[in-house]
Amino acid sequence: MTIEEAIFKRAVADFTKLEKFGFVKSGTDYCYETVFFNGDFKAVVKVDFAGKVSGQVYDLASEDIYFPLRVEEMAVGYVGEVRAAYEKILTDVKTKCCSENYFVGTQTNRLTRKIYAKYGDNPRFPWEKYQDCGVFKNPDSGKWYGLVMTIDRSKLDTVQSGKIEIINLKIDEIKIPQLIQQKGFYPAYHMNKKSWITVILDDTIADDVIFKYIEESHSFTLVKKHKKDHKP
Repeated sequence: MTIEEAIFKRAVADFTKLEKFGFVKSGTDYCYETVFFNGDFKAVVKVDFAGKVSGQVYDLASEDIYFPLRVEEMAVGYVGEVRAAYEKILTDVKTKCCSENYFVGTQTNRLTRKIYAKYGDNPRFPWEKYQDCGVFKNPDSGKWYGLVMTIDRSKLDTVQSGKIEIINLKIDEIKIPQLIQQKGFYPAYHMNKKSWITVILDDTIADDVIFKYIEESHSFTLVKKHKKDHKP
């Protein structure tokens, strides 16, 4: 993962704010340049038409790309100070020109917004070590109805690989054997396979279909209200 990818991992560029910050539009892209670190380096940050952020740092003395910045083992001492200064520039762009999503995937974030619109629930991230794991739970009962995780595809399908976001949902046990025969549905990863399923969030399955199962999962968390006994 590049420096830019790490900082803008969950960020969404607001194109209306870029020019105000100092970006210059060129075709469908926006570019920002600034000299930093006592005038010894120049940062060039680009936001493309899809909102992806990339960047480069140049050593003004040699006018070459400053490659040590990208080498983790060298990010100490002088190089580490230059890198920290560059990261500060990127963080400033993120703070002033971007909004932040809870997750990386576009489908995951669309569904997150739908969950909030219907139930008023935002994901919670209870594990500091696993910051990509977001839990949806009913605040009335305290029960989970969704768990979003980032895993390697090979955990679900040994013939595929690459990072993917998934959501685990609680489903009527009778439906699970048939569901996992369908594309995009899998036996629950790291949860009880008898009553939970895993759904991949890469647009293989339409939002409305997944949301139907989110609603079903949520129904298992409802607090049951007992009728009061009526005395004669």
